[in-house]
Amino acid sequence: PQGIGSPSVYHAVIVIFLEFFAWGLLTAPTLVVLHETFPKHTFLMNGLIQGVKGLLSFLSAPLIGALSDVWGRKSFLLLTVFFTCAPIPLMKISPWWYFAVISVSGVFAVTFSVVFAYVADITQEHERSMAYGLVSATFAASLVTSPAIGAYLGRVYGDSLVVVLATAIALLDICFILVAVPESLPEKMRPASWGAPISWEQADPFASLKKVGQDSIVLLICITVFLSYLPEAGQYSSFFLYLRQIMKFSQESVAAFIAVLGILSIIAQTIVLSLLMRSIGNKNTILLGLGFQILQLAWYGFGSEPWMMWAAGAVAAMSSITFPAVSALVSRTADADQQGVVQGMITGIRGLCNGLGPALYGFIFYIFHVELKELPMTGTDLGTNTSPQHHFEQNSIIPGPPFLFGACSVLLALLVALFIPEHTNLSLRSSSWRKHCGSHSHPHSTQAPGEAKEPLLQDTNV
Repeated sequence: PQGIGSPSVYHAVIVIFLEFFAWGLLTAPTLVVLHETFPKHTFLMNGLIQGVKGLLSFLSAPLIGALSDVWGRKSFLLLTVFFTCAPIPLMKISPWWYFAVISVSGVFAVTFSVVFAYVADITQEHERSMAYGLVSATFAASLVTSPAIGAYLGRVYGDSLVVVLATAIALLDICFILVAVPESLPEKMRPASWGAPISWEQADPFASLKKVGQDSIVLLICITVFLSYLPEAGQYSSFFLYLRQIMKFSQESVAAFIAVLGILSIIAQTIVLSLLMRSIGNKNTILLGLGFQILQLAWYGFGSEPWMMWAAGAVAAMSSITFPAVSALVSRTADADQQGVVQGMITGIRGLCNGLGPALYGFIFYIFHVELKELPMTGTDLGTNTSPQHHFEQNSIIPGPPFLFGACSVLLALLVALFIPEHTNLSLRSSSWRKHCGSHSHPHSTQAPGEAKEPLLQDTNV
C-alpha cells in the first residue's frame, strides 16, 4: 500500500498545517501586490477575486466530495492542495496571472472537505470530536505564526524570499501527500463502477438549501446564519487590507493582530464557550455572540484610530462563539437522522456567504469611494504610532462603511434569533431526502454527501 504507516489523523494535520502555513507567509506581500496591481479600485477587485473563489468553491465542493467517495481521498487531497497552492509562485512572475489563478482555483480550494472526510474514514464516532479539534487547532496555529514570520522575512530579506519559501513549503506538502499519506478509504468501500454512483443529487450544491423552508425552526436558524455570516465572510476578505492601507498598520502590526485575534478566538471557542453553554444556555449564548459581533462591526465601522481596531479585535474573538453555539442548538434539537441534513443546510448557507460576502464588501467600499491614493508605508514604519491618513474622498463620513452595513445585518440576525425556541424537535417533511442521505452518506458519518465538513459545524465539542 502507498504511504507511510496506516492512515492517521496526523497525516491530515500535517497536510493542513503545511498548506495554510505557506499561504499565511504571503499575508503581508499579498496586500502590497494587490494594491500595486489594482491601484485605483483595490477593495473592489479584492472583493471580486475572493467572491469568485468563494462561489466556485461552493459550487464544486459537493462534486469533489462525491468523487472522493469513489476514487479515494488521497488523489483528491493531492488535487486540492496542488490547485490551492498553484498561484503562490505566480506572485512574483505575473501578478495579473496570480490573482486570475486564485479566482479559478476556487474550483479545487476545498481541502478541508476532503481532509474531514479522510478523518471520518479512520475514526470512530466517539473519537471524531478530538480528531476534528486537532485539525482545527492546527489550522489556527498555522495562521497564528506564519503571517508574523512572513512579515519579518519580507522586511529583512525582501518579499521574493518569502514567495520562494512559501512555494517550497507548498511543494513539500505535495510531496508529503505523494510519498507519506496512505489512502484512508478501503478498496472494499469503493463502488465497483466508477461512473454509476455519481448523480446530480450528490453534486448539486443547492440540494441542502432546497430544504430550508420545510421547517419554521430550520428557516429561522438558516436566516440567522445567513445574516450574521455574510458580513463576517466579507470582513475576512478585506479587513487586513483595510488595516494595512487605510488604518496604516505596518506589516508587523497586521501579523501581530492576526496572531492575537487567533489566540483569543481559540480561547473563546473552547473555555469561554463551554462556560457560557453551561451557565446561560444555548440560545442565550447565540444571542450573546451576535451582540458581540454587532459591537465589533460597529467599532470597525466608526473607528478611526489604530487602538480602536485592537480593542474591536478582542470583541471579534468573543463573537466567534456564535457558530459553535448554533451547531450545538441544531445537534440537540434535530432528530438523529436529520443531523446531516440540517448541518448541511447551515454549511451550504456559509458556503454561499463565502462568495457573496467579499463581493458585497468590495462593492460597498467602491460606492463609498474608499480607495487608496498612495503606496502603503514600508514595514519599518510602526502603524500603531502613526496617525491614520484616510486617502479617500472627503464626503465619506464613515471610515469603514461596509462594517457598519454588516452591523445592521447582524442586528437583523439577532432579532430573528430571538424567535428560535430553546428546546424543540426539528422535523423535515421529506422522506425522499432522508432516503437519499441514507443511501449515499459515508458509513462512518451522519453527514450529507455534499456537506463541507467544517469542524465547528460538525461537532459541538470542538
